[in-house]
Amino acid sequence: MANVVQRPRQNRTTASRDGEPGAESVGRRRRGRRPSGQDTRAALLSAALEVFGEQGFAGATVRAIAHRAGVDAAMVNHWFGSKRGLFLAAIQVPFDPQQLVEHAISGDPNTVAERIVRTFVTAWDKHPNRFKAVVQSVTTHDAVAGTIRDLVIGTVVRRTTELLNLDHVEWRASLCASQLLGLGLTRYVMRLEPMASANVETVVAAVAPTLQRYFTASFDDLSGAANLPGMPEETSGNGSTSDIESA
Repeated sequence: MANVVQRPRQNRTTASRDGEPGAESVGRRRRGRRPSGQDTRAALLSAALEVFGEQGFAGATVRAIAHRAGVDAAMVNHWFGSKRGLFLAAIQVPFDPQQLVEHAISGDPNTVAERIVRTFVTAWDKHPNRFKAVVQSVTTHDAVAGTIRDLVIGTVVRRTTELLNLDHVEWRASLCASQLLGLGLTRYVMRLEPMASANVETVVAAVAPTLQRYFTASFDDLSGAANLPGMPEETSGNGSTSDIESA
């Protein structure tokens, strides 16, 4: 009788269908992981841009983004730590806005603008093309513009203003945002000299005083803003009405 050669049976408990260590690691492997981890990350970034653009930062959910990417929601935390981390990675902002706020308010309130401008310029100087990309996203996608405004500008400027317990938070925030965005456009997009090539401390010395004024000057001193028609009534950072409003 001919010898029958038996092929070794594949151990289904130890084999991996995608070439990764199967065996005991199957139970530990994160659900939704694609054969290539970088593919998963790229899929999440692509899906995030779509979902954030459609629903804004507040409306977008981790589950919705993961579903669009075709992966498990746990992959968002695995690769980016949080929804905010995913958003910042998707639009390639080179700093965490919340950390910038914490740094800004950590010292003398009279030098808060110096710390913001210094951090802003130092971070973007390392990735000048990213600022162009952010500007392009803002100008071509209204929803993305709103998302960036709400998270980046709103988080940094508005939150800093609130923590400094100032009045007319929204008006001050919009003035500060105009200064920072104008600085970014001048230095990284239009590259107007000498601002484009000035060193960080020169930029801080030139821009910070104006930004500081928007933060801490009295509302009456902000170009007569109190007399502008149609100015909404606002409360101070601690929720009480300002002297200007109650006068």
